[in-house]
Amino acid sequence: MTKEEFSVTPYEVTGQVDYDKLILQFGVKRIDTASLARLKKHTGDHFMLRRQHFFAHTNLDKVLDALDKKEKVYIYTGRAPSGPIHIGHLFVWTFTKWLQDRLNATLIFQIPDEEKVLFKDDLTFEDSAKWTRENLIDIIALGFDLKKTRFLIDTKHANVMYKLACQVAKKTTASTVRALFGLKNEDNVGKYFYTTMQSVPAFLPTVFEGKQTQCLIPCAVDQDVHFRLTRDVAEKLGYPKPATILSKFVPSLSRDSKMSSSGEQAIWTTDAPKEVERKIRKYAFSGGKDTVEEHRKLGGNPDIDVSFQWLSMLFEPDDHKLASIHDDYKSGKLLSGELKQILIDKINAFLAEHQKRRLDAEKVVDSVIAQHF
Repeated sequence: MTKEEFSVTPYEVTGQVDYDKLILQFGVKRIDTASLARLKKHTGDHFMLRRQHFFAHTNLDKVLDALDKKEKVYIYTGRAPSGPIHIGHLFVWTFTKWLQDRLNATLIFQIPDEEKVLFKDDLTFEDSAKWTRENLIDIIALGFDLKKTRFLIDTKHANVMYKLACQVAKKTTASTVRALFGLKNEDNVGKYFYTTMQSVPAFLPTVFEGKQTQCLIPCAVDQDVHFRLTRDVAEKLGYPKPATILSKFVPSLSRDSKMSSSGEQAIWTTDAPKEVERKIRKYAFSGGKDTVEEHRKLGGNPDIDVSFQWLSMLFEPDDHKLASIHDDYKSGKLLSGELKQILIDKINAFLAEHQKRRLDAEKVVDSVIAQHF
């Protein structure tokens, strides 16, 4: 599939995404220099913003207005449990944690444990419960402030969510959901109803505070379609429209799609160092030339090299170091194998610390799950 033939839905991303076209297709706005400057006044700088890995938004100006007035702003993100966590999942959550720390904000972290059960024929609620626990271990290990993070598990906290979800459902037609998500008549009714549950956390800040309260949702751009529906019904129900700050996709090792939870095109948070090295060396798409001699003479293309893209998106926050890697690779001074080794070392250093924190997180995960919302 060529770049011109890319496809982005909440459930699948294929092809090389043209983000300029996607902005027009999704009706979102690019984060311009003025909005970025306003945000930095409250948060400081972050390399994911500098490098435009978070590149688009909806209604961000409303959140910035609230911050300028020193009003409380909530953050909302989530994870639908159906399998283990890979590096791509951590991308948005790392940025979310940074936002929580910089804004001293309450975070609503939704665990929609029914979503994948409704969408995957072979997934049971028992499977979902197992993955809820496993995924929460990784999420807690990232270091979110547990005193300011409220984990909302859909089936466990249905008493908090269901009435509001029904109010959303009452204002939403089946034809709207069908058009937004590509559903068909033969799809189960749970698939139609589920998106109303995903709207609920965006309205809970106003419920909790007893007054209009802004909510900021960091997510990958493919998930904005859920919140398009949320924005459509917000004012009908008397709530402010939530804002989204939207990221690009962390590519799979083969670069032909976003990183997925299947096959060997992902690095899992539990991977051992040798497994990380094997996957990167075997599967990471290279922008280098076919021979050392040719590469030394003509140089490589860092813009299509997955190892460089992963460094830029996650593992090398220092702009000067990244620029040096970029220039050395482009000039032919740095070989593809050497670039892969830089990434391997960075990932393994990160995972060594993350896996230690997972052990600590495992000690508290059951108490987190048992908490009342």
